[in-house]
Amino acid sequence: MAADSSSTSGFLSLVRVAACLLAGIAVGGEAIAQQPASLPPGSSQQQSHEAGPPRRIPRQQALTTAALDGTVREQVSDSAGRPIGGARIQIRNLQTGQVNTTLTTGEGVFRVLLLPPGGYELRAEAEGYEALTIASLSLSTNEVVTLEIRLVPNGVAEARSRLPRQPELGPPLPAEAAAMMGWYREFRHRLDSDPNYILELSPDVLPPISDVFNVVPNRWALEQPDYRRYRPSGEYIYTKPHWYDPFNRNRFKGDEPIWPAVLGQQVFFNFTGSETTFIDGRKVPVPSDVSAAQPGSSAFFGRGEQFFLDQTFRFTFDLFHGDASFKPVDWRIRVTPEVSLNYLDVKELGIVGPDVRAGTTRLDSHVGFQEAFVEYKLHDLSANYDFVSVRAGIQEFNADFRGFLFVEEQPGLRVFGDLKNDRIEYNAAYFDFLEKNTNSGLNTFSRRKQQVMLGNVYIQDFFFPGYTAEFLGAYNKDDGGLHYDDNGFLVRPAPVGNVINQGVGAIPHSIQVGYFGWLGSGHIKRINITHAFYEAAGKDSFNPIAGRRVTVNAQMAAVELSLDRDWIRYRISSFYSSGDNNPRNGRANGFDAIVDLPSFAGGLFSFWNREGIRLLGSGVSLTTDGSLLPNMRSNKNEGQANFVNPGIFLVNAGTDIDITPKLKGFVNFNYLRFMRTEPLEFVLFQSPIRHNIGEDFGVGVTYRPPLSENIILTGGASMLQPGQGFRDIYTGRTLFSVFGSAKLTF
Repeated sequence: MAADSSSTSGFLSLVRVAACLLAGIAVGGEAIAQQPASLPPGSSQQQSHEAGPPRRIPRQQALTTAALDGTVREQVSDSAGRPIGGARIQIRNLQTGQVNTTLTTGEGVFRVLLLPPGGYELRAEAEGYEALTIASLSLSTNEVVTLEIRLVPNGVAEARSRLPRQPELGPPLPAEAAAMMGWYREFRHRLDSDPNYILELSPDVLPPISDVFNVVPNRWALEQPDYRRYRPSGEYIYTKPHWYDPFNRNRFKGDEPIWPAVLGQQVFFNFTGSETTFIDGRKVPVPSDVSAAQPGSSAFFGRGEQFFLDQTFRFTFDLFHGDASFKPVDWRIRVTPEVSLNYLDVKELGIVGPDVRAGTTRLDSHVGFQEAFVEYKLHDLSANYDFVSVRAGIQEFNADFRGFLFVEEQPGLRVFGDLKNDRIEYNAAYFDFLEKNTNSGLNTFSRRKQQVMLGNVYIQDFFFPGYTAEFLGAYNKDDGGLHYDDNGFLVRPAPVGNVINQGVGAIPHSIQVGYFGWLGSGHIKRINITHAFYEAAGKDSFNPIAGRRVTVNAQMAAVELSLDRDWIRYRISSFYSSGDNNPRNGRANGFDAIVDLPSFAGGLFSFWNREGIRLLGSGVSLTTDGSLLPNMRSNKNEGQANFVNPGIFLVNAGTDIDITPKLKGFVNFNYLRFMRTEPLEFVLFQSPIRHNIGEDFGVGVTYRPPLSENIILTGGASMLQPGQGFRDIYTGRTLFSVFGSAKLTF
């Protein structure tokens, strides 16, 4: 073995000391004795001018076992090697036949401790490399053996051939390549060969405790030192905290315990305040509602220009016990009130309310509790923080990746957790709904006769690394009843078809429908993929369009593929929901969700997705705001699901562009068609109605000035160019929308 230089010997000495500290023996059946290693014979050590000579840890016994460690590398050249992770090291005792097996780390390091002294055979092998066998390896008491192993790829052996060498293959391999099958060298050292080794060390020579460690009663109270490297203002290594600074150790943002003297050092408080300003100017189909105030007017369609402003303030108070974000919390109490102030200005009467005396403007406000729950961790299932917890109260829940089925903030009981080192996540939940405020969409304090039960499981790396699969089951029981919204419109039951029984009044009905879904999101190689499939089955005791009890059998499917190239993501997608071909036959085949809010096919930048379009001549909408489904509901939040609807088929193409790190652009195009038009023809008493809805174009940008979620500015414009089917229902006028939002978060 070649002699090492002084610096190399010092480095190897540090490595051996660490290995020896790990290679302790059991003392009394529990404790492990640890001793520092000495330098190998013949090498030198560069002594420190600040520290004394190394000493053995006092009151520890000498080792009676041996240890083996080392590295496994690929032989790249005569002087260079590349670490081989996951190489299998098998050590067999030649006397007893006992076998020990270990794997190398990502850096190619392996270590085997507490080996009985004696003779061993070692074999190192890795996929794609020629195996190396050391037939005889001797380990002595109180000794650490370090091996440096080099393996040769299989390609070296495969390259040897008796066939003539072709010129385009380059020069032939050297003759000695045939014998190049890997090699190793070893380093041996004993602890008791160190001249500084002391069997028994007197306590009076130990350093003072204050020189070894300091007791810190509260590790969160460490003060940051003053540090100014540059004179101008900027970012510094040590920054003093301020109550108004959410980025630098803020007690109110969960960075340190809120009241350690009373609540202890594991109780944190996180306050989050946000305000969102949303402005939308749009042109949508509306009825004229001609009255005596406009004599001579005869147009069926009115002026559809509208302006909407929504200002919200949301405050979250989160008190929890745990280790900040290091592991799942032990318990949590969270309360989130939200305040909404909204304004609507339209051109026609009968839009803001059924009473034309209400005029054409509306200013409304509402306060609702969107979160108010307690959470408790029931049990830790493994050392890697697999757990099971329970949460009770008003809470937010999204049933799938893109919000196709259920996105709500409702009172409920939820059991959740993960398994297999967080590879499997699961939820089981029950929700008992509150009524919603009509104009803000926030919770009220009135119960609604609707319950939802669901369970889902997420499995990461399902068949493909980076792909997550979800399997879901849900049950929606909506007893409906009679309900008018805050503006005075009847929403339950939906005012369409046979909603009124002469002499009795409105006919309430109950919906009991189950959903079964398979969804996925992630990537397969370079292709990003998101897909969803839902089957809905159940019954509706009295569908107003069918005028009778119906059985439900409907489907929904969606898929999106995208490819990232530099700073652009190219995506294509398709969305399908089944439609009903006979609205009066007792079988409902049009798909409808529970409460959906899809982020798909353009999302906010799609006119069809964002804007609600009323179905003129009836009391329902063709599509509600924030939904892709033409479900003919009266209202998404307060109305009931309707499975007698036309369904839709959508094809989408778009790009997401990272213009700068702070500015992101979106371009979107949708082509839309009704799957069936019979429900529309029946409700509107019009035939034929063709299938083509039209083309939906949208563009937009998102700007984040501080490169965080604290300030988000979003703006966009979209338009719907009607197709022949949309013209059969409305007109051929182009519909448009221009919107902007600003969200500030502390």
